[in-house]
Amino acid sequence: MSSQNLLNFLASLFLLQFLASCQAKLHVDHYRDTCPNVESIVRNAVEMKFQQTFVTAPATLRLFFHDCFVRGCDASVMLASRNNTAEKDNPTDLSLAGDGFDTVIKAKAAVDSVPGCQNKVSCADILALATRDVIVLTGGPSYAVELGRLDGRISTKASVRNHVPHPEFKLAQMTKMFASNGLTLTDLVALSGAHTIGFSHCSQFSKRIYNFKSSKRIDPSLNLAYAKQLQQVCPKNVDPRISIDMDPITPRTFDNQYYKNLQQGRGLLSSDQSLFTHKSSRNLVNLFASNNTAFETSFVNAMTKLGRTGIKTGNQGEIRRDCTMIN
Repeated sequence: MSSQNLLNFLASLFLLQFLASCQAKLHVDHYRDTCPNVESIVRNAVEMKFQQTFVTAPATLRLFFHDCFVRGCDASVMLASRNNTAEKDNPTDLSLAGDGFDTVIKAKAAVDSVPGCQNKVSCADILALATRDVIVLTGGPSYAVELGRLDGRISTKASVRNHVPHPEFKLAQMTKMFASNGLTLTDLVALSGAHTIGFSHCSQFSKRIYNFKSSKRIDPSLNLAYAKQLQQVCPKNVDPRISIDMDPITPRTFDNQYYKNLQQGRGLLSSDQSLFTHKSSRNLVNLFASNNTAFETSFVNAMTKLGRTGIKTGNQGEIRRDCTMIN
């Protein structure tokens, strides 16, 4: 290839990348002309669902994370398959509460029931809006949600592997995973604060309270009194369906108590507690524990950045009629 042809090729490639980036840009008022009341429609549907069960909040928030971290924020986690080969069928995603899926499906139905809005709003955008709404409903910060995502057409069980943080991850592993999504250490610590309203199953932390590092002892980073409480609700042969609040103090309020818990050795998961035991992230934990405004500001910034991950453009995506299947 001659130098001139190479320059032309590079110029064309740059132009394509530039057009793609412009096309992929999200806007708060994306549906201003097509479905101007989309935010209030979704909010009302989410509020109705939330009044039925509190699980709506942590389930929807977790669904958003699991969606964005795998293929980007494209609602691929919502897709179902006949032979159980979709993202949601991966063992990591089997613990996703059905109320999160149901929230998006109900909100999508509400949007499509409005004249002019039918098949105009993507499931990915509805999930992003619903996530903001459940945060507000539990006392967290409100923020403007950027919109304009398309729904992805691909969802595979294998794609989840190594894309979603594991409860036993070290800080270095989490930092690398978040960085691959354009997120900093501050974003990591801030987004971990979502566990202020989450819940987990005993199997996710049982090693910390019974067989830490293959010995019959308790993880020394775990508050001993808290560990004893966990042993009472999570005996060795516990029902795997039993769930435990991530925040034992204010489990139904989106606040900075999560970070105060870490300071006291009350981080439920090993990955949570590592944020305080590791010196590189400890100062951020201390900051968020002492300053709720600093936490909320960093959380909103991180959520906005996460919401821009892997945006589908052009023929890469579509606006699904049914969130559980491609058109």
